[in-house]
Amino acid sequence: MLNGKRVLITQASEFMGPTLAEIFAQLGAEVVLSEGPLVSQDAITDLPVDIDAVVANLAIPAPRSSVLESSADEWREVFAALVDPLPRLVQHLAPAMISRGHGKILVMGSASALRGMKNASTYSAARGAQISFVQAAGVELARKGVQLNIIAQNFVDNPTYFPPDVQANPKFKQRLDNEVPLGRLVAADEDAQFAAFLCSDAANHFVGQVFPVCGGWVQR
Repeated sequence: MLNGKRVLITQASEFMGPTLAEIFAQLGAEVVLSEGPLVSQDAITDLPVDIDAVVANLAIPAPRSSVLESSADEWREVFAALVDPLPRLVQHLAPAMISRGHGKILVMGSASALRGMKNASTYSAARGAQISFVQAAGVELARKGVQLNIIAQNFVDNPTYFPPDVQANPKFKQRLDNEVPLGRLVAADEDAQFAAFLCSDAANHFVGQVFPVCGGWVQR
């Protein structure tokens, strides 16, 4: 599926990064890993531009402040980690993609932007800003040969948001049963396989689209 593709994965040791790297390599991609957060401009400009696709895998532990208690610093920190890197990534990587006539940019986002959650106003707002950016920038890039899309996920097995101790908690298991029609977490490799498809030539027709991957959680 990805034979001959050079794919950059950001924040590769966190969130979906390890599974994405494994699955993409299995599917034939040459995987380039960027390990650290992308909160500075220097971190962006150090990234290679000779790539066919980039997976913007961006994550931070979600703050649990109520909307009345969340601070301006919390807001700035969440947006600095999740939103500010996106235009910088596009401006750094898209010109080379455009000159070659093809490229894929895929954001690993969150379905928290699609359904209200208590004590998640800053995090959900940042994930929502990701979606709005992808939708707007995606239509600009479409006729330049670059497809920009986003996976809006929740209840996907990953160490950042659903570590083993959380998954072992009976209250969490009950929450899965109550809130997720699938009745379980989406497996990490299921999510990564779909991400790989969106980075392949079979997905050249998707433009600025939002793909919920959440076991039906947003439909409840």
